[in-house]
Amino acid sequence: MSIIWTIIIGFIAGVIAKFIMPGDNEPSGFILTTILGIVGAFVATYLGQSLGWYRPGEGAGLVGAVVGAIIVLLVYGFVAGRSRRAI
Repeated sequence: MSIIWTIIIGFIAGVIAKFIMPGDNEPSGFILTTILGIVGAFVATYLGQSLGWYRPGEGAGLVGAVVGAIIVLLVYGFVAGRSRRAI
């Protein structure tokens, strides 16, 4: 149930992160936004467990997932911006 909850929270976090940080280099579309949020939720869960904020088996909450999605969005924008400039 923990992974399913992380996916649901990740979806919501992806939508919120997309509204917080709109831009040209960010992924567009429903599927990419969903994937962004899910990856962000897993990043927040992993970092939170590594830093001791969450117990093993405990997932990140909505705020942590949004922060994780924003981190993933920043990295994506940086990488996508570099590849577009190189072409």
